[in-house]
Amino acid sequence: MSRKATTRNANGSGTIRQRKDGTWEARFTVCVDPGTGKQVRRSVYGKTQKEVRQKMTAAQGEIDKGVYTEPSKLTVGKWLDIWLDEYTNGIKENTKATYCVQVKTHIKPQIGAVRLSELKTIHVQAMVNKLARDPKKPLSPKSVKNVNGVLHKAMAQAVILKYIPLNPCIGVQLPKVVKKDIKALEEDQIDAFLSAIKGSPYETILKVDLFTGMRQGEIMGLTWDRIDFKAGTILVDRQMIHEKQKGGKYKFATTKTGQVRKLRPMPAVMRILQQHKAVQARQRLAAGPAWVVEEGLEGLVFTDENGRHFANSTLTHNVKHFGEMAGVKNLRFHDLRHTYAVSSIRAGDDIKTISSNLGHATVSITLDVYAHYTEDMKKDSADRMEQYAARFSNL
Repeated sequence: MSRKATTRNANGSGTIRQRKDGTWEARFTVCVDPGTGKQVRRSVYGKTQKEVRQKMTAAQGEIDKGVYTEPSKLTVGKWLDIWLDEYTNGIKENTKATYCVQVKTHIKPQIGAVRLSELKTIHVQAMVNKLARDPKKPLSPKSVKNVNGVLHKAMAQAVILKYIPLNPCIGVQLPKVVKKDIKALEEDQIDAFLSAIKGSPYETILKVDLFTGMRQGEIMGLTWDRIDFKAGTILVDRQMIHEKQKGGKYKFATTKTGQVRKLRPMPAVMRILQQHKAVQARQRLAAGPAWVVEEGLEGLVFTDENGRHFANSTLTHNVKHFGEMAGVKNLRFHDLRHTYAVSSIRAGDDIKTISSNLGHATVSITLDVYAHYTEDMKKDSADRMEQYAARFSNL
């Protein structure tokens, strides 16, 4: 066959020709433009006639099945930019900021230059392995999973738009995430912790958290209008977050799960809050013009002596400090929440109530997180039933 020779498929849907540079091209019909009625044709290229024929046959098979995706010069990096701009507007602001960091820091440097149409599972697997095994700064298994999760979401949208036929993140083997044991204070440690915080500027916020189990952002963002002293309830419908971008401010946002819950803490907590309200009123009077009312954060329950909100880092540092005073190393703010949950289990509260108070999306999450303690709960229940059943002489 001469260099300019052209062959046509028997069904007339495609042609193959050799180009002037010696490579081969196959042109075939993808569809009919509904606006013009004209055929929309595309080309594939290869070094041999056999290669382009195979490519064309494969493409025609996908067209027949309705799964054909046009080859594109769009890179993974460019698609991720489009996805972040156009398809993540419904998620929380800080979540989107996290996505942007993961894309910029971990995904683009590894596979950003790869054409979207050519991205394969092996490329994603290589990225995952490199992130997990980086000799200088390896990511934790959980962080690797999160990065892959972001890429998975972006690729899923590309599949929906038919930019790619399959999600290349499917089938990737991720490093195993080892579930960390929760740290909950024992009764003697709770007593020691309460002694350690006594008289400090953080006594009330830490004490209230220890006996309500609110997330750090939730208790930081608690305002007086969410507390009903007459009904003895606390409404938890938002949290305070720190914007992750440079120069970000603190502001209110929805709760972690987007759920709203109403707590009915023990009366002692409500008394503590009433006393604290009086203390804050005296502080405000003493501060006079120096008292700060932060725009967008009005009515905060927990502030410093000049009305300013507490910072995440300040609370984190002080919880660790007071923990060490109580003989507990590396105590985190979130461990106070765990302590509340475990204390509730030990007090005999039913798991559904505990889950509701914690604001978990489902009871199964509570059961999973506190599996060890719920087993103890079952044993205690069996012991109580044994004592109850002892009153029946015929058993």
